[in-house]
Amino acid sequence: MVGLGSALANLRNALGRPEAHVEVVDGETVPVGMLLGTLGALLLDAGSSVTDVRSALEKARDAAGVGPTLAVGVLPALVMVSETATGAATIVNAEGVELSARQSARANRLVLGLESGSIALAEIPARVRAIRAGTVPPPALPWIVGNALTSAGLAVVFRCPWWAVLPALAVGALVGVIGLVLRRFREAVAIIPFLAAFLSTTVVGLVAAGTGFDHVPLFAVCAPVAVFVPGALITNALLELTAADIVTGSSRLVQGLITLGFMAAGIAAGSAITGLRIDPTSAALVGEVAGVGTDRGGWEAVPSYWVSWVAVVGLAVGLGLVFRSGWRLTLVSVAVMVTAYAVVSTATPAWGSVVATGTAAALLFVATRVVERVVPVIPATVSFFPAFLLLVPGTVGLVAVATFDAQALGTPLATFVSLCIGTKIGGLLPGLFARNAPHR
Repeated sequence: MVGLGSALANLRNALGRPEAHVEVVDGETVPVGMLLGTLGALLLDAGSSVTDVRSALEKARDAAGVGPTLAVGVLPALVMVSETATGAATIVNAEGVELSARQSARANRLVLGLESGSIALAEIPARVRAIRAGTVPPPALPWIVGNALTSAGLAVVFRCPWWAVLPALAVGALVGVIGLVLRRFREAVAIIPFLAAFLSTTVVGLVAAGTGFDHVPLFAVCAPVAVFVPGALITNALLELTAADIVTGSSRLVQGLITLGFMAAGIAAGSAITGLRIDPTSAALVGEVAGVGTDRGGWEAVPSYWVSWVAVVGLAVGLGLVFRSGWRLTLVSVAVMVTAYAVVSTATPAWGSVVATGTAAALLFVATRVVERVVPVIPATVSFFPAFLLLVPGTVGLVAVATFDAQALGTPLATFVSLCIGTKIGGLLPGLFARNAPHR
């Protein structure tokens, strides 16, 4: 008697439809589409763009010998893998749970292992479960301290006077407390950027009014809320749009602009209550303000230039605490951010801030790819992230929206485009060198 499985196989062959690709996992057959979808959902939760997720899944598919018989489609919250011969599709939804930097690094190492063939597709479920098992709410003290260090570090790097640096440190910690509390309520997540911007502006406005300081730079207000500025989100949206992921790129771009609008409303509300007037001319990029001083003294003096280098280290450490990087990845973040700061501050006087930002992005992305090949436990997408946050002009765009300054808006737009081009070139060069390298 012919078994049911053999009968189905014969029927598929008679109809000219090949049997679905499967792998044996824990003694059971699992469709390859489900395995790839599970991996893609993990990468989406790790913060990868849909373009990068699709590319990673296609490389893993090809390395396993499946080839183009499986088509991969990715949206912001789900992954679709379909059999090209039959049209049968497997859909896996992302869990929507934010992963830490260490988890993202492990996810990227999993992708690298699949691409090299050292990890089999059948290992995906167990490895994904192990990575997700480390998902825990951010610890209170590191989260608060990380926000405070990030705020103070940005205030110093962008040459705020001492009177603004100290409130930035305090407000950064307070914003961290608010974010930690409100993150527990799903309905409050959308309003956190508004509340954080409103709180930051109000505190800075009250300090400025009480002390009589009339020069209020942009980053005195924006530094404490920089973690919530969607600069990286908007840049990823532009990267997706350039990769023809129109639907996803457009939705992310709209989401980023809405978040900027909420933050601009918070700044406007805080300014109206306190009478604060922000100097729109202080909306400058990293390379433009490096080494800038002031003729004012006392609390209105800016920190010495050497303090900015210390602040870059503090900024990297703060981001490591916020994103739960662990000490190894934090050390890598320090090295990457210091290098990014050195490249941008050196190149800006010669080439201008827009070109310098794109150049720094390209050079650093190539460097992180080289490090990835030498030390696979440091994936390029994770090690490049700190420099990415330093280079994106999200806060400059925020002040342009808040002050309705059309001229100021042109700078972040041009820099966003330069950053996208630099990242694309940086991602392309290692592949070209590898493809043109002589075979031995």
